[in-house]
Amino acid sequence: MSSLRLRALETQLRLVARRRMERVADPTEARAEFEAGARIMFRQPSGLRHVEVADQPDRITAGSVTAGRAILYFHGGGYITGSPRTHAAMLGRLSRMTGTEVRAPRYPLAPEHPHPAAYYAAVAAWDALLGSGLTPGNIVLGGDSAGGGLALALLSALCLRETPPAAAFALSPWTDLTLSGDSLRSNAATEVLLPVDRVEEVRGYILPKGDPADPRLSPLFADFPGCPPVRIDWSATEILRDDSRRMVDRLRSFGADVEAVEIPHAPHVWPLFHGYAPEADVTLRAVARFVQRSFAPDSR
Repeated sequence: MSSLRLRALETQLRLVARRRMERVADPTEARAEFEAGARIMFRQPSGLRHVEVADQPDRITAGSVTAGRAILYFHGGGYITGSPRTHAAMLGRLSRMTGTEVRAPRYPLAPEHPHPAAYYAAVAAWDALLGSGLTPGNIVLGGDSAGGGLALALLSALCLRETPPAAAFALSPWTDLTLSGDSLRSNAATEVLLPVDRVEEVRGYILPKGDPADPRLSPLFADFPGCPPVRIDWSATEILRDDSRRMVDRLRSFGADVEAVEIPHAPHVWPLFHGYAPEADVTLRAVARFVQRSFAPDSR
């Protein structure tokens, strides 16, 4: 059964955040509201340090970290909103839990920069980390929502290059921009945050022309030879449920070791609400343990 705090959070999101997302005029307005909401809603850990670096992903830490390794994390926001700032509180907490620096790219957003701009920025961010001296086996990929899909698209590219990271994880990832998942319809009533009626509109900003099954945008259709361990977390009640379920099957078809965790009831990307909803803390701790195991010498 969901905690009282999670149920209260879901009520607040349904009555306030979702209604606002249903009515927001355009991506510019949505970005401003996400940035403002993140400052109010997301709890920063003590000692949070967020440094922007020219031509490099942002550096986010909270406490001491082990040199020579990193989490390369792509923020969510439907490819039209979000930034390392909106996710810094959660990423700082993850950094503290893992003793690892988080590197978070400020990738270009649609509609000003439609697909494949974000994908090329993800590849450039990976190459920048390698250029700074990190090795593939000392990097874990991560992301949430659209950023989770972006992390998985990059994972495919790295598998095809035969230079995979140590591991990858995704929180409620958006993996199928063909919008073929049944949960987009069957979970429309249980989804507390994302307005399903606007999903096609958002896709139009991201992909004004081209194939939505492009694996650089929809990793559900990508290949993953020699895939490292992957963890995917999602909620059974969100509209992107089937994006995760089918992604797990796709990865396993390539022999990947996938840690698949579906919880019965939670908002989209609930770990953002760490420090408030107990379920968020439980999931974030589990992700942190996955990351730590991935860096262990005997995991490679």
